[in-house]
Amino acid sequence: MYIENEAFKHYRLSSIMVIFGGTGDLTHRKLMPALYNLVYDQLLPEHFAIVSIGRKDMGLEQYRNEVFSSINKYSRNKIDETYWARLKELIYYLQIDFTDQSEYSKLKVFLENIDIKVQTQGNRVFYLAVAPEFFETIVQGLHKSDLAESKGTPWKRLVIEKPFGKDLVTARKLNNKLIEVFKENSIYRIDHYLGKEMIQNIMVLRFCNSVFESLWNNKFIDNIQIFLNEKDGVGTRGGYYESSGAMRDMVQNHIIQILSLVAMEPPVNLKTDAIRTEKLKVIQAIEEFTPELLRDNVVFGQYGKGVIDGTTVKAYREEEKVPENSRTETFVALKLHINNFRWAGTPFYIRTGKRLGAKSAEIVVQFKSLPKILYFKDQNVQEPNLLIIRIQPNVGVFFQFNTKDFSTYHDIFATKMETSYNSPTLGNTPEAYERLIFDVLRGDATLFSRWDEVEASWIFADRIIEFKYREQKRFNYPNYEAGTMGPVKAFELLARDGREWWNNIGG
Repeated sequence: MYIENEAFKHYRLSSIMVIFGGTGDLTHRKLMPALYNLVYDQLLPEHFAIVSIGRKDMGLEQYRNEVFSSINKYSRNKIDETYWARLKELIYYLQIDFTDQSEYSKLKVFLENIDIKVQTQGNRVFYLAVAPEFFETIVQGLHKSDLAESKGTPWKRLVIEKPFGKDLVTARKLNNKLIEVFKENSIYRIDHYLGKEMIQNIMVLRFCNSVFESLWNNKFIDNIQIFLNEKDGVGTRGGYYESSGAMRDMVQNHIIQILSLVAMEPPVNLKTDAIRTEKLKVIQAIEEFTPELLRDNVVFGQYGKGVIDGTTVKAYREEEKVPENSRTETFVALKLHINNFRWAGTPFYIRTGKRLGAKSAEIVVQFKSLPKILYFKDQNVQEPNLLIIRIQPNVGVFFQFNTKDFSTYHDIFATKMETSYNSPTLGNTPEAYERLIFDVLRGDATLFSRWDEVEASWIFADRIIEFKYREQKRFNYPNYEAGTMGPVKAFELLARDGREWWNNIGG
């Protein structure tokens, strides 16, 4: 028997989650395993249904069997027959062509029948797990069929995946179309990085620990590094990546969102808009890139052939659907400043790339060194104090500080303290999509981007993208081998400041 978790009962709102792109990769790899784990953790409402929309001609049992295989392959929890039986009964499949506006009447009737059967009270989550070019088409279909109408008690929420536009112009155009149909507070722009446990933990580390928050400023912090490094290449996504590149794929969304959480001021409260407003202020305070700053502080790269974990891998220009003379960047490193009283003068270094020598997503806070007196006067150079927030693949917090080496008379060495969410005693960390879906159902938009955040991040990103197109002839691609940590100029970016990238500190 399915028993509801009493601790979360007051958050529960009966609803139907309608997934456009129900037969697609995102649904099978992320959404269905997440929904299974929400059932496993007893975090779904009693009156709930999932309607997957697809163009493939298949029966309900065939679709459910395919979902079972996906969950079996991708879920963090092993299949338990009791929980699978619960989820299986929630899943429905409807074959329609969502590009055909006349098909939405069929969807409306289908949902109304499920409403009666499952008692979901007309509440809807429309999840657009499709390519961005279909967003506007689907939203218009929902509008014309009155599926997006929210009269009275029932609520309607729209969830869209990145990329949200290709630049500021297209993002504004898309947003204008969306807000014609859905209110801003009903639009959930999903960034799965914000669902990761350690990203959510940034605010807790800062605002629940005076030892950190009192030092969280330019007086005590030398620099902050944010990097999202990937070993994988583009694989079969060459076509998408050609229209995106690392700037659009990683910097404009994931990295800027992380940066805003790291650098934000304490919000007046923990309500959604209070947090989002402080994040927005950070993005708006990023130093404007002049032509000189762009030339000196931005590095683009593209991977060539190389060796990853002992296996020879091909260059980006040899990947599927990638032109042999492609000028698309697979690597970005940049230095920026945030012009406010807390951070003036403190550099933020950002790095992201594909086919790098290590897979890691980390935030490294390097504290300023002490004066070269007392213990530091006659000693070798000591390691600085570091606070490392590990997002993936290891998830946890790492702190490095100096202490006496008790095996010698006077030597000092750097010791480490670490906590990890991979520890068996801390349970099985929920995947990002579980948290984000759960938040959508209970109407908490804190971990989703507000439109003005998206707009500000595109204003920032567009300047750098325009610089890349304007100066692309001087980038000698490919300029780093797969299996290395990026172009030489990325190391020179820090070296000229007397600094270095921190990689895999403490293992």
